[in-house]
Amino acid sequence: MKKAKISASMMCSNLIDLKSTISIFESENIEHLHIDVMDGDFVPNFGLGSDYIRGLRELTKIPLDLHLMIKSPEYKYRWLGIKNSDMVSIHYESTSQIQRALDWLSEYGCKRFLAINPATPIYVLEEVLDYIDGINLLMVNPGFAGQRIVPSTIKKAKRLRQFLTERGKDNIEIEVDGNITYENARILRNIGANIFVAGTSSIFNGDICDYETHIREFRKCLDL
Repeated sequence: MKKAKISASMMCSNLIDLKSTISIFESENIEHLHIDVMDGDFVPNFGLGSDYIRGLRELTKIPLDLHLMIKSPEYKYRWLGIKNSDMVSIHYESTSQIQRALDWLSEYGCKRFLAINPATPIYVLEEVLDYIDGINLLMVNPGFAGQRIVPSTIKKAKRLRQFLTERGKDNIEIEVDGNITYENARILRNIGANIFVAGTSSIFNGDICDYETHIREFRKCLDL
């Protein structure tokens, strides 16, 4: 089983405490910072943009996990300053040319992830497995923090693991995103997920003084 990694959801962070939050994440060896980029079109909300990303890179060397919840992302990569150390998720539902969008992303040298919404069936992955390093499995409908998990996505995660194994693609990582509580993290880790987007349901629950304790408790749920 692949090493479990935490991707801290920066949409849930308090900007006033951002520098101190990053310092805690560095001391606790958080593997990725999850950046929700939203355009108000693909999802009904606006999220973190190119200026935020540039500023964050000046604060830390923690690799970024860019989750692009935007329409036609293939035409907007150049705005984001993508680095080869990044993971970049684009949505299957966001473009009519998903293979092309993944292909164009390859020139940045980053890890390419395909995100799918709760109601999007697993079979859509069939023809693009050779173009991706990972799958970002949305456990809630994207756009807002603090939602409850869509119950069917737990079974979907199990089917996804089987789907990849049957096709000899166990090298593809599974990221789970949305209402990843301690209990949900434990269940999904047992199923085979290895990247966990942690937000208000776990590490960002409470004040900054609680983050260190929450991170350590979260890691206990991922240690099998």
